[in-house]
Amino acid sequence: MSLDQATGSRHRTEHELDRGVRIGSLLMALAGVAFVGYGVVFLARTFFGTGFELGVATLNGVTPAELEAIDPAIMSYINHLHVATAAFIIATGIAITALAWYGVRSEQLWAWTTAVVAAVVGLAIALPMHYADLFAHDWVTHLGPIYLATIVFVVGAVLAYPGSRSESQITETEDV
Repeated sequence: MSLDQATGSRHRTEHELDRGVRIGSLLMALAGVAFVGYGVVFLARTFFGTGFELGVATLNGVTPAELEAIDPAIMSYINHLHVATAAFIIATGIAITALAWYGVRSEQLWAWTTAVVAAVVGLAIALPMHYADLFAHDWVTHLGPIYLATIVFVVGAVLAYPGSRSESQITETEDV
């Protein structure tokens, strides 16, 4: 194999890595924006909607109005929890978007790892409760947007990972 062929092959590999990082980090950032959007909808429904989350019409047949009639503090407390939950969903989405757009896109392994850990921890804690059958909800409208954003995020993370490098790997590569 000639030197040009070897160099061309190496350049093509680097280009493919760069393309994977660009597309992957874009998908990760878009998923982060989707998390923010879900949080904003969650927040808006608290103040302007039914008082419950997307896809949740009642809590075991009990409406927000019925809960309010039993004790107004119940709905106030539920709204308080919804606002806090929405805030953390939005904050996590902002962090993931920034990590992906600025850190992952510039091939920083720490940014990729932090974005993935943040998403995994949030989803690993939040999603299992939905399978406990504690209340009825429409799976498609309640969890569908998060599952879609998660799929986009995972595809992006997989595409971006090969290009993510730690500082020691960058230094070793530059020394060669």
